[in-house]
Amino acid sequence: MLDTKPLLRPTDFPPLQRSQTTTLQVNLGYLCNQSCTHCHVNAGPTRTEQMSREVVDQVLEYLRRHRLQVLDLTGGAPEMNPHFRYLVTEARRLDIQVIDRCNLTILLDPDHATTAGFLAAQGVTITASLPCYSDKNVSEQRGKGIFDQSIAALQKLNALGYGRDPALQLNLVYNPNGHFLPPAQEQLEADYKRELGSKFGIVFNSLLTITNMPISRFGGILLAKGQYADYLKLLKDNIAAANMEGLMCRSLISVDWQGYVYDCDFNQMLGWAAKGEGLIASDRQRLSLADLLAGRRLAEDIVIGEHCYGCTAGQGSSCGGALS
Repeated sequence: MLDTKPLLRPTDFPPLQRSQTTTLQVNLGYLCNQSCTHCHVNAGPTRTEQMSREVVDQVLEYLRRHRLQVLDLTGGAPEMNPHFRYLVTEARRLDIQVIDRCNLTILLDPDHATTAGFLAAQGVTITASLPCYSDKNVSEQRGKGIFDQSIAALQKLNALGYGRDPALQLNLVYNPNGHFLPPAQEQLEADYKRELGSKFGIVFNSLLTITNMPISRFGGILLAKGQYADYLKLLKDNIAAANMEGLMCRSLISVDWQGYVYDCDFNQMLGWAAKGEGLIASDRQRLSLADLLAGRRLAEDIVIGEHCYGCTAGQGSSCGGALS
């Protein structure tokens, strides 16, 4: 696979500094039951990286000490980590909001048949990937048969109260099926609700639009098709200064499956570790949760690259959807 990493630095993206941290986003591993074309994690069924119980306990200790508001779990399919339920249960005991970034089809897997019920019992917010409300577009991104499975999983979640009970939030995620920006989030959400409701009786709370980043699997596709330069120009031409204040990297810490710390999930996939306080720019030592628990501190400066334009273009993009 072609790699865009050498093209992302240096950058003229404006410098960023950290504000108050409210969210710990944790990647539990790259194992997944799907292999999607837009996946910036390169997750799939053959990946073996999984967070250990030792690192999971460090996550919980960090949450306890810093009293963060949100634990955002991602992967791969985070539910496939053997310590997933332990982490969720303990975090909920701390009265922390837990978000499960779910690909939906995992909920129908025979080995995970009780996962949906577990999530409902714990009051976990589900943020589920559904690239479109039509079979054709979903199949192009995620494979044949995935759309029907996703619909069945959403109906299962609705039956448990998700999207209906205010305590059981169900959000869907849209990623463009190509090298273009997402449409307006508000209008697309209305389209999703109309189509999924009328055709399948599905209800959900919100739609989140997320711009595809020119890194990893999607970045490799752009390079292979000769579209990388045009896509980066599209992002830069559509930068909106109003999105700078709400960028997720300013209030989020990203943790990989080994416990190393990054400024965002995208930097994590690039291997660009967060800076430690007092470290010079050339210092390649990676900070870990264990380091932070031992007293090391994150620097205020956030590590940036050309891909950061993806978060500021158009309506903006974050793990919580559009910024403006």
